[in-house]
Amino acid sequence: MKQKTTFLTRTKRFGLGKEKWLYIMMIPGILYYLIFRYGPMFGLMMAFQDFNVFLGFFRSPFVGFEHFIRFFSTPVFGMLFRNTLIFGFMNIVFYFPIPIILAIILNEIRVIWYKRFTQTLIYIPHFISWVVVCSITYTFLTVDGGIVNGIIESMGGTAVRFLTDRNLFRPLIMGQIIWKEAGWGTIIFLAALSSIDPELYAAAEVDGASRWQKLWYITLPGIRSTIIILLILRLGSFLNTGFEQLLLMINALTRSVGEVFDTYVYATGILGGQFSFTAAVGFFKSLVSLILVIGANSLAKKIGEEGIF
Repeated sequence: MKQKTTFLTRTKRFGLGKEKWLYIMMIPGILYYLIFRYGPMFGLMMAFQDFNVFLGFFRSPFVGFEHFIRFFSTPVFGMLFRNTLIFGFMNIVFYFPIPIILAIILNEIRVIWYKRFTQTLIYIPHFISWVVVCSITYTFLTVDGGIVNGIIESMGGTAVRFLTDRNLFRPLIMGQIIWKEAGWGTIIFLAALSSIDPELYAAAEVDGASRWQKLWYITLPGIRSTIIILLILRLGSFLNTGFEQLLLMINALTRSVGEVFDTYVYATGILGGQFSFTAAVGFFKSLVSLILVIGANSLAKKIGEEGIF
């Protein structure tokens, strides 16, 4: 008698039954990405419509690339693209290496209690919201009663307008990011450093290698693949420059150097009600990010690394 094929027997045939609980545990994560990541992609069709909330997606008229043409031809496009690129490059050049350097320094600390205490101190800022970080920044740097300007004036100096000076705005934003996120970023690099075989260091010491030589020839090559993968992922969010932080820090005097795609979408789309136009802006930003990820991944494979796909 022929045995009836069931879903359970089919899963066992493909080896899925052996790890069924692991697959069950994956279900919440899969549902999260389907609902909150892939589901909203349906709304991208709004970028090609003259969307009306009363007509909905299916009855709103299509206008093709009209919103894209309007966005590229508007004078604000150049400012937004320039500011977003500058913040993106600053993140790569100034922020990205800091967790690597911190992880290497922490890895060299041999006193366990001091190492753990230091790690705790640099992890804590990650759990502070941007609202609190920006409030602390205002408290320290404002001209009216700010702690820093109070010290400067007590020493006979002139108060510095940190919060309204366009030349200081970008370094200030980058300083906030480094203070808040650099410590948390060391976690992955510390894990990668722990996977390096200690016998390599012992052999290098026998050969007379200095600490810098061990760093250059053992430590950095040992975490190179991790650095490249995280760099590729960082490029994927190259144009995501921190919406909440910039929204809280921008003012009328710094808007020309601080306005980026995300803040523009919020001001124009959410507050201004131009949903289709800002959907086109978001679509353009996502497309550029996708191209950067694919390009960086291809380059990584050409130089002998695995990449992310």
